[in-house]
This record gives sequence, C-alpha cells and structure tokens, in this order.
Amino acid sequence: MSTRGILLAALLVGGCNIITPYKMDIQQGNVVTPEMIAKLQLGMTRSQVRFALGTPLVVDPFRNDRWDYVYRYMKAGAVTEQRLFKVHFSEDKLARVEGEGVPAALNPAPAGKPAVPAAPAAPAAPPEQPIQKPVTGGWNLSFNDRRPV
Repeated sequence: MSTRGILLAALLVGGCNIITPYKMDIQQGNVVTPEMIAKLQLGMTRSQVRFALGTPLVVDPFRNDRWDYVYRYMKAGAVTEQRLFKVHFSEDKLARVEGEGVPAALNPAPAGKPAVPAAPAAPAAPPEQPIQKPVTGGWNLSFNDRRPV
C-alpha cells in the first residue's frame, strides 16, 4: 500500500469522529405565558379555563379534577427547559393553580389555616441530562429518555 493510500485511509477514519448527526430543536407541550395566567380567576368553568390556556396536554382519566399543562424544549438532544403547570377543579370550577409565576390569589389557603406568604424560590437545579447510549444499529425508539434503552 502506498503512502497516499495510508494517508487517505487515516483521513477517512479520522473524519468519522468529526461528523455527527443533526439534532433538531424540539418544542413539545403547552406554553403557558404570564398573560394567560392573568386571565384565570377562581370559580371559572372548565370551558373558560380551556379558552384561556388551551387544551391541556395531559388529562388524567383517574383524576378528573386536575389538568396538567406540560412544556418541554430540547435543543440538540438535551432538555434545556421544562415546565409543569397544574390546574385543579372542584365541582367543575377552578379551585387552585400550581406552577411557575402563579399569583397568590389563585392558591387559596386550606380551610382552618392562615395564608402564609410564599418563601423565595430556591435557585433552579440544572436540568437532568438524558441517559445516552451509543447506537449499535437499528432504530432507537425510546420515548422515555430517563430509562436506558
């Protein structure tokens, strides 16, 4: 084998480490903005809440009194932003809201307990990195990035 052949083979093999597949940005779920939260009032019906926030991403068939609005943004295969916004109903009326940026008026104190001002938010922990394994062939069709495939 000539020197050119060895050099060409070394360049081709060495170049394989540089080329990586493109990982597109993925936005999933419901984006709940502060303007949308401001429209909520205790006692609203389910249809009024759906009009203000949109259709919830998750409606648990075993818990009809709660809707979950989940938002997830992945950039280059890593989760960069994840939010959870919960809306609770009592007798088909808005009773309580949980999540980031919720005013205290939407979280009434339980009966018999005085309202306590919310403590300052703790610094956010860095998002968990998904478990990544090398692809050995075939399709990697995992929908749960926290569980090894």
